[in-house]
Amino acid sequence: MALGSVLLEILQRPTIGDVLSEILIFVIPLWVAVAVGVLVGWAWKPNWASNLSREMLLDSKVSKEAKKEGEFSATTRSSVIPSFNILKFQLPSCVSWVADDGRFQKDSLSLPPTLNSECSSSKMKKEKPDLVMEDDLEHLSKLVEVTDGGPAWIQMMDRSTPTMSYQAWRRDPETGPPQYRSRTVYEDVTPELMRDFFWDDEFRAKWDDMLLHAETLEDCPTTGTMLVQWVRKFPFFCSDREYIIGRRIWESGRVYYCVTKGVPCSSVPRRNKPRRVDLYYSSWCIRAVESKRGDGQLTACEVMLFHHEDMGIPWEIAKLGVRQGMWGAVKKIEPGLRAYQKHRASAAPLSRSAFMAQINTKVSADYLRSLESRTSSDMLEIESQETPEKRVGNNIPKFLVIGGAVALACSLERGLLTKALIFGVARKFAIRRRS
Repeated sequence: MALGSVLLEILQRPTIGDVLSEILIFVIPLWVAVAVGVLVGWAWKPNWASNLSREMLLDSKVSKEAKKEGEFSATTRSSVIPSFNILKFQLPSCVSWVADDGRFQKDSLSLPPTLNSECSSSKMKKEKPDLVMEDDLEHLSKLVEVTDGGPAWIQMMDRSTPTMSYQAWRRDPETGPPQYRSRTVYEDVTPELMRDFFWDDEFRAKWDDMLLHAETLEDCPTTGTMLVQWVRKFPFFCSDREYIIGRRIWESGRVYYCVTKGVPCSSVPRRNKPRRVDLYYSSWCIRAVESKRGDGQLTACEVMLFHHEDMGIPWEIAKLGVRQGMWGAVKKIEPGLRAYQKHRASAAPLSRSAFMAQINTKVSADYLRSLESRTSSDMLEIESQETPEKRVGNNIPKFLVIGGAVALACSLERGLLTKALIFGVARKFAIRRRS
């Protein structure tokens, strides 16, 4: 309304010259804002922008080639046809999905044949030692006891159902993606069953419709360490993501420390699609706790999850997706867990990954306490270092950030919601840079 009244006042000028001069005076500040936005965008160009534009270009090329041939491959369909999963892929990998009507979905898409070749454990002749070590146990133990020296956790959510309660926190480190911490308590579940549930990739395919492919590349029957490959479904404007994960479990008196993290693997070559996620960390501490029924029995199971990963998308958008879709995703994990309880009660044979989940490295409570009290100077030094890209971002004045947002908002005809989102992200970004 204000913009319309200003334009109406300009058009009521007595002469054409007065109208043109007023319009120029009105338009020049907008073009200045556009110029500032272009300069800011050129000077501060995040890596995700280049990666996203490159992926969209590759997707368009693939779709054109497929149309010429008259058919689409399964991988092309998954990347070209909108799947409307924008909120799903923001959540940790252990937070997976079932159909809204409660039925379990199993994706019909198959993995490209190129990813199945030369990756089986029988063809990998040399075992990769030291994938997951005591340093990883120490780090997880400090996260559980909140003695890792990182930023304070900010609570995001506190929800519950009759058979499950859930709390979630987030923190933003100086470098790297947002980190998430959650505490989930399930009634009438043992820690051992919960441990096997998260490790069992074969059964996961029945309740996790984002998991396109899971394969064990290596395993160690002595320590239980595994090297696995996952391919997870992403929305239509992004390639699917590939994860090469090292994982291992430690046990201390029925308390299970389950570490999974991204590890390098030269035996599996990189490809444009699916895109490999290098920075990935998702680990649990699983233990028995007292039931909320108040009978004093340790019949409930607590899962403390710590998760972060760099998926190649804007972190502010990722945080928005997590905040909006987290509770709906968490509620849908429990049907998969209860189905797994029935599966195990039927005396079905264990899968290979579930069998490996039962090979744990045992440690004492005194040993864990010694880890928690020991300071890790190397870790603190790495966390305190600031990359040149981060310093450049911190030096961007607030008015340039807001100016860039003004230019972007003025150039988009997407309604008030889009512009409000742009200004909100820019405002938070500017506040963080100032602080």
